[in-house]
Amino acid sequence: MTIHTITVPVADLPAATAFYRTLLGVEPYAEHGYYVGFRPPGAPEIGLDPHGDVAAGPIVYWRTDDITTAVAALVVAGASEERSPHDVGQGALIATVRDTDGHLIGLFQPPTA
Repeated sequence: MTIHTITVPVADLPAATAFYRTLLGVEPYAEHGYYVGFRPPGAPEIGLDPHGDVAAGPIVYWRTDDITTAVAALVVAGASEERSPHDVGQGALIATVRDTDGHLIGLFQPPTA
């Protein structure tokens, strides 16, 4: 798997958008009240999530072609399923698990063609 997205929970979406626009040097490709996404060249997507747990910190989403199998394999390896695979639009799926130390790990499956 490769890193696809890093989501950053934010308390003030407009302020965070301005900050990350400056930090990353690119304009958002998606700018909604529920998510702002940046795609800096040569780097994973950075997503700002106004509904995330700020205290929990950023979540790294790993790209997989089979999210159901990946979640099952991680659970067998000691993870606990936090949120089962679900559609986040246009057929893209995400899920989260907690690793053996309780850290959130995200999984991302792109839409199938």
